[in-house]
Amino acid sequence: MSLLTTRGLTRRYAGLIAVDHVDLDIPEGGIHAVIGPNGAGKTTLFNLISGLVMPSEGSITFAGTDVSTLPSFRRASLGMARTFQNIRIFGAMTVLENVLTGMHPALHAGLASVIFRLPSFRIEERQAVARARAALDLVGLTSRAGEPASALAYGDQRRLEIARAIGPQPRLLLLDEPAAGMNPAETIALADLVRTIAKTGVTVILVEHDMGFVMGLSDSVAVLNFGRRIFTGTPAAVRSDPAVVEAYLGARLAAKLKAQHDAQ
Repeated sequence: MSLLTTRGLTRRYAGLIAVDHVDLDIPEGGIHAVIGPNGAGKTTLFNLISGLVMPSEGSITFAGTDVSTLPSFRRASLGMARTFQNIRIFGAMTVLENVLTGMHPALHAGLASVIFRLPSFRIEERQAVARARAALDLVGLTSRAGEPASALAYGDQRRLEIARAIGPQPRLLLLDEPAAGMNPAETIALADLVRTIAKTGVTVILVEHDMGFVMGLSDSVAVLNFGRRIFTGTPAAVRSDPAVVEAYLGARLAAKLKAQHDAQ
């Protein structure tokens, strides 16, 4: 059974079709990637899935619920979380406080309970802090919990964003270019972290331009080009598919490489 399914998912902006009738079936568990050249529609697809923009056509089903028209906070409450291409942290807040800002999907106390700090709220507050610290422990930032987030190095700020996303213990984690701007050592450490998160039972979907990172990490890869899904398969199958090669290299260069291969 699929955890996430899209059918005919489409997003139009005036005369531009950013996502064009995309069908996806993401099973529960594992690490899955969405790749494609610049402008292929990858981030728009993530925005549609997470509810930041609404589809022009098509449907999105998550954990058996049609979420096509639900706002992002409702999808988060169902167990969906994401990060963004550009780092979005609160620099003046502590590392722990940043993670706590992402805990709202797991909190249910009413306004009166919060204002008067009733026992039910205090219990939830302790649970939220415990979950936030567990998330920091998973990403290796426990020792920095009390420091301002702005004091973290770039790679650690990326890890902080991931900690904030996994704090509420989501079922699905969307990572939008998590390795962007990282050096090789940070990228290797990030791959290990993503594998660790997946082993906890969280299904991971990532958009990434670093093909080495994607191919060494993913169980399946979906390829977009001009908003359309042109291929889905294993990393090994994606590497050798002619349509994928053409999308990345262009028809002329792809044909030249094929001719050279055939001549060998």
